[in-house]
Amino acid sequence: MKHPLPASPAHIGVLRLSALGDVCNLVPTVRALQRQWPQARITWIIGKGEHSLLAGLSGVEFVVYDKATGLSGMRELWRQLADTRFDVLLHMQQALRASVLSLGLKADLRVGYDKARAKDAQHWFTHRQLAPHPRAHVLESFLDFARLLGVEDLSLVWDLPIPEGARKEAAALTGGAPYVLMSPCANPRLRNFRNWSAEGYASVVEHAWVQHGLKTVLTGGGSTQEREMGSRIQALSQPGAVIDAIGGSSLKGLLALIDGARAVVAPDSGPVHMANALDTPVVGLYATTNPDRAAPYCWREQVVNRYPDAVRHFLHKEPETLPWGQRVRHPDAMSLIHADDVIRNLEAVLSIAASRQEREPSDEA
Repeated sequence: MKHPLPASPAHIGVLRLSALGDVCNLVPTVRALQRQWPQARITWIIGKGEHSLLAGLSGVEFVVYDKATGLSGMRELWRQLADTRFDVLLHMQQALRASVLSLGLKADLRVGYDKARAKDAQHWFTHRQLAPHPRAHVLESFLDFARLLGVEDLSLVWDLPIPEGARKEAAALTGGAPYVLMSPCANPRLRNFRNWSAEGYASVVEHAWVQHGLKTVLTGGGSTQEREMGSRIQALSQPGAVIDAIGGSSLKGLLALIDGARAVVAPDSGPVHMANALDTPVVGLYATTNPDRAAPYCWREQVVNRYPDAVRHFLHKEPETLPWGQRVRHPDAMSLIHADDVIRNLEAVLSIAASRQEREPSDEA
């Protein structure tokens, strides 16, 4: 017998800890829940870094779990929520750690992914599972939770908060000059292989500078890999074309930088989804990840997509025969992306940005 769905939940729990791009893709689902039940209380259990990105999201109470604290952090979170009972808990993290964390939370109904999409046996930890949705984009998979609950309006709204301090931080880095934002590196973890070449990025920097007079702001974390990439790009670029802000901004500051950019260029990583959430034109670079599943959702047509080529070349298979979401974990996969492809798509998104600027005065009139 299926557990009944709440007709009008008073308290909704959202369990999604990571990652930056994924939590950006989840926000439209939260907004849809808020439109359907404006009086409902929404509590989002979230990772530490992800919270620093979304802090201040209207109508949402955040409870932060730092995975570095392990079991002791879980126990502290359970104590913090000991007197809280959710009408429904949306278990949106497909990881065993999150499922263990969910065991200490009180909920009348626990909703998780269908068996085909669940990982680490997540369906064992939930009462109700989503309807199957084969080959769904990550953002659509999140919206499936709202669909299951009967939410009618699934229009995409983000409204991410950017505090004034973050805008001042961005302005101090850019000096007010128009710019393209480039985040050249994905998360530097083992066998990630999502990064393009410094030479390729430098070609795009050159094009933006020579053809459009646009500086390129480089952003990223402070890891050695990211700093070395930034230094190589700058060394290959003309003097004055690059502002190296790698390791130089907070996550809110990065949001402000993305919001002020004419366009964003980056591999499959948080910044492409942050740009998507802010409606900043973005060129995603995809060869190791399937963009049909994980591209910046509203800018899928502007993605440079070499994933099918990478599958055929390195895995010797056809893309449609692979499990959904399988990555091409080969260090040479991103070399299939050519600078001309990126420049062509950058031209397309800059044209969109220019047409928006032309409309702005008449919109205000």
